[in-house]
Amino acid sequence: MLNSTNYREDSQADSSISPLPHLEAKIRQTHSLARLLTKYAEQLFQEYVQHQGEPFGLPGFSPPRLPAAGLSAPAPGHAGLPLPERLRLDAGALAALPPLLDVVRRLQAELNPRAPRLLRRLEEAARQARALGAAVEAVLAALGAEPREPRPEPAAAAAAAAAAAAGVFPAKVLGLRVCGLYREWVSCTEADLGQLVPGGPA
Repeated sequence: MLNSTNYREDSQADSSISPLPHLEAKIRQTHSLARLLTKYAEQLFQEYVQHQGEPFGLPGFSPPRLPAAGLSAPAPGHAGLPLPERLRLDAGALAALPPLLDVVRRLQAELNPRAPRLLRRLEEAARQARALGAAVEAVLAALGAEPREPRPEPAAAAAAAAAAAAGVFPAKVLGLRVCGLYREWVSCTEADLGQLVPGGPA
């Protein structure tokens, strides 16, 4: 197995040395997927806001930061962590997002049943987060890095029930929070993978 630390050191020492062809292809493919999903995540976020009505989307609106079943945004010090650790955190967050996105889709199906494109995008986002997380795990394995530690699945059903019971506004805020986390973690994953792409930032 190729050690991730040695790979980075060797790549920085001699940019003419490429990783094994299949590894380089895997890294490029996963980075391209993350870049594409970063664009889709931004579109999903904007469309979600458009369908929630006021005060969502108004200048100066600052919704309460509701907890999202144990998932938080990337830490301020994320960029300073070793790259394998960052990728493990990325993979863990991406694995936690699909059940939360499913919760948001179910809530929006009740609140905005006439927004089929939004509902479709939420469904696609859950599937895409799962695919990107699996791809990041495959990159970690190919680099010889330790896999991420298993984490319990978010209590999606409980989150949905709590949000629905709390009322329309908290349900909308929860969805905004989850869509925002999806956008942040996909963008973070793209940046982290970019450091592995031959010729990318060190």
